[in-house]
Amino acid sequence: MKQIDNLKEAKILFEALASDARLEIINLLSKHCEMNMNEIAQKLGLTNGAVTQHMKKLIAAGIVTISAAAGKHGNQKICRLVEDKIIINIVTKHPQKLYECEIKVGNYSIFEVYPTCGLATKDKLIGEVDDPKYFAHPDHVNCDIIWFTKGYVEYIIPNFLRQNQKAVEIQISFEISSEAPGVSNNWPSDIYFYLNGVELGYWTSPGDFGGDVKGIFTPDWWFPNWNQYGLLKLLSVSEDGTYIDGFKISNVTIKDIDIESKNEIRFRVAVPDHAKNIGGVTLFGRHFGNYDQDIKFRIFYEEV
Repeated sequence: MKQIDNLKEAKILFEALASDARLEIINLLSKHCEMNMNEIAQKLGLTNGAVTQHMKKLIAAGIVTISAAAGKHGNQKICRLVEDKIIINIVTKHPQKLYECEIKVGNYSIFEVYPTCGLATKDKLIGEVDDPKYFAHPDHVNCDIIWFTKGYVEYIIPNFLRQNQKAVEIQISFEISSEAPGVSNNWPSDIYFYLNGVELGYWTSPGDFGGDVKGIFTPDWWFPNWNQYGLLKLLSVSEDGTYIDGFKISNVTIKDIDIESKNEIRFRVAVPDHAKNIGGVTLFGRHFGNYDQDIKFRIFYEEV
């Protein structure tokens, strides 16, 4: 999910979408997950040169990414969609003042997890899979992917607000999916989110993605029948309520979280016992999945 906060940036996107051929390319990639340039050209009846020009505009708009891969007839250019959703704020309510930070998915402060579960850095697994005790391994802070069927992990967000500053919105973005034994694109899971102990609501992940498609940043040593990538989600809590990708999930507001009196902000990701769909959760960091990021936090504030 990509969020655009100004029309100047959106102009590049509008220009990229102002073509029936480019819309057909997006439609093809949404159906097939990934295709090489020759396949796209054949499907649309275009020359390779024409497809290359269309791709340049889609890449500039941040919609498509291209990577090289070895094929039967030499190197191929593999095309994939970067975003599954784009939100454009024509009028932004955000004040100009904000601070932001990024926290690795393994850098949680407390946890309670149940198998199937595990964690890994970009180079190796930590301990043994399906054994929760390894979530306490000292190397967990360096992990780039974690997964569990039920339970929670909780992160500490630094609170740098001064006494004369008031938070008006918190945004948290992360790549996430369900956790199935192996992979299953149809594996719903109700994943709940909390700030400072306040339940914000939940989002239902449709599945645990992988199979024939490898995550763009997932390392080569990773097992092909394990979690490959997730969906990029934006959780925001403002004075109006709590939203996932711009869709309201609860009436919890920034005032309900009581940030100003705290030295830290605690963010919890959980699949609790009361969830209707207990299908686990996988969190992808910078070196796994389809997005080059860890968990990103943005705190918007104003002077009072």
